[in-house]
Amino acid sequence: MEKITPTGATAEPCHTTHGYIGDKSQYLARLKRIEGQARGIHRMVDEETYCIDILTQISALTKALEGVALGLLDDHLKHCVVDAAKLGGEQADIKIKEASDAIARLVRS
Repeated sequence: MEKITPTGATAEPCHTTHGYIGDKSQYLARLKRIEGQARGIHRMVDEETYCIDILTQISALTKALEGVALGLLDDHLKHCVVDAAKLGGEQADIKIKEASDAIARLVRS
């Protein structure tokens, strides 16, 4: 894996397994539902459904994706960032910057 400075976009993985691994099946199930929602929106546009109804479904899809993102962020903070902070040094700085950047992207979206 590529090492970065705190201003970079990616860092080394924190573990051989990721913090979300215990909830992997739940994340996959949620993503499968989200995939179905996206296909439903595609179908609605194809069938020329009323704009507001499509927008309502897009809002629901956005919230579902945000829920997955927040769950992954929480797992990342509890595992990768905490572990790096315990070790200290440059890797801790990188993980904290990485988490801050991820939060900033979520807030902007």
